[in-house]
Amino acid sequence: MSSKSAKKVGHPLSELLRVPAGPVDLARFDPAATPGYPGEGKSDSAEETEALGAELSDLQEVLYADGRSEPETASRVLVVLQGMDTSGKGGVIRHAIGLVDPQGTQLRAFKAPTAEERAHDFLWRIRQALPGPGMIGIFDRSHYEDVLVVRVESLVPEAEWSRRYAQINEFEAELVAGGTRVIKCMLNVSFEEQRRRLAERLAHPSKYWKYNPADVDARLKWPAYQEAYAAALELCNTVDAPWHVIPSDHKWYRNWAVAELLRETLAGMNLQWPPAEFDVATEQARVEAS
Repeated sequence: MSSKSAKKVGHPLSELLRVPAGPVDLARFDPAATPGYPGEGKSDSAEETEALGAELSDLQEVLYADGRSEPETASRVLVVLQGMDTSGKGGVIRHAIGLVDPQGTQLRAFKAPTAEERAHDFLWRIRQALPGPGMIGIFDRSHYEDVLVVRVESLVPEAEWSRRYAQINEFEAELVAGGTRVIKCMLNVSFEEQRRRLAERLAHPSKYWKYNPADVDARLKWPAYQEAYAAALELCNTVDAPWHVIPSDHKWYRNWAVAELLRETLAGMNLQWPPAEFDVATEQARVEAS
């Protein structure tokens, strides 16, 4: 565990990155910005991100312990990662979520729905993947695919996908009421940076496996996807489950920002160690005598 301590952000990062209520214009969000970053830049980003690890680890352990001790009342955390291809969902999982103990996390990557999943409503498969008591769940893509790719690719009629915004709000309100903190992150990468990252994947044989020709197909529909994201950010930006836009042209900032949002959320949950279910003095004496 690192002995370093993270410098505190001047204002809560959740406030700096939170999407304001009202109409959303993604062009007003700078993908190369670094709001709230307490260090110098890329040069000290590894140290700043690592410094979050000690507090994150401690906070997660309390959350996890509570889940094992009081599963009926324990809190949960759900981190939702959405973004265009190359925006860095995998990088966040490795470098930000990777700061905490993996046994206390549940990761689910949502691909195209299976035949079984298509036989149910669009939230069915999401409910199956929700984090358990005391766990941090991470969604690599999520229920928002059903108002993003489904909308852009016209996979269902507009009358159907347009109803889903309200259904998502009701679903997330239900999660929050049941004790789940929801951290929604839109990883905002620029059109130019996406091109560079795609080209980089084609320039190195070790990265061919990361390249998907379908990513270019989606890239050719960039305006439509930006419109779909703006609608999701506007219509599903509630008080209990707000959206945060994470500038993602700088990978180092993106990773630090999600880690800091997670730290801030856990720190604000007033987590408490579960009390002993035995007489401590008696057990101390028994251990000493053993």
